[in-house]
Amino acid sequence: MKTQYYTAATLDGFIATLDDSLEWLFSLGDVETTSYPEFIKHVGALAMGSATYEWMLKHAVGPEAEQRQPWPYTQPTWVFSSRTRAAVAGADIRFVRGDVQPVHEEMVAAALGKNVWIVGGGELAGQFYDRGLLDEIFVQVGSVTLGAGKPLLPRSIITPPLRLISAKAVGTGFAELHYEVPRPARIHHASSARTKISSTASVHPAAQEGG
Repeated sequence: MKTQYYTAATLDGFIATLDDSLEWLFSLGDVETTSYPEFIKHVGALAMGSATYEWMLKHAVGPEAEQRQPWPYTQPTWVFSSRTRAAVAGADIRFVRGDVQPVHEEMVAAALGKNVWIVGGGELAGQFYDRGLLDEIFVQVGSVTLGAGKPLLPRSIITPPLRLISAKAVGTGFAELHYEVPRPARIHHASSARTKISSTASVHPAAQEGG
C-alpha cells in the first residue's frame, strides 16, 4: 500500500490557473494513453482538496455542468474542506477537516490493501508530505506554461531529493515522471538535533549545571 500524488502540471510547475481553471490541460492528450487506466486499478481510497472538488461540481458532476457526468470514482473519497459542501448523489464522499494523519489512517483501512490517491491539490499533497505520509509522485508535465497559478507542490524538498523511478513521453503533449518521495528531511534533522542535544547534556559540564 502506498500513498500517491498523481496529477498533471504545466512546464513551469502549476496544476491550475489562479482561478482554478484546468482548461490548459484538455488539448494536450488523452488520459487513456497515460498510466492512469492502470494506476486507478490499484487505488482503494481518494483524498481531494476543496478546490478540486468544487471544480468537479461546476464542470463535470454538478447541476451547473454543461454536459453532466456521473461521479467518476467507485472508491470512497475524503474531501478536505473548511466549510460545508454539496454532496453528489450516489457517491461515497466524506467531508473532513484538520490534520491529515488521522484521516489517512481511515483511508488506509478503507483501501483494503490498495493505494491511497491524493487527487489534488498541491497544498493538500504538501500536508501529507509534512506528516511523512507521501510515498510517490506521478506528474504528467504538459508542454504549456501559465506564468502563474496554483503550484504543483508548495514545499521545499531538497535533502534528500526525490528519486526518479521512470520518465516517458506521452504523445507530444506530456512527459510522465514517476518519483519516490523521501521522508521529510526536517523530521530527520529534528530527530538528529534532539539526539545531539541529549548527548551534549549528558557530557558537557555547563549543560549539567544548567548553562
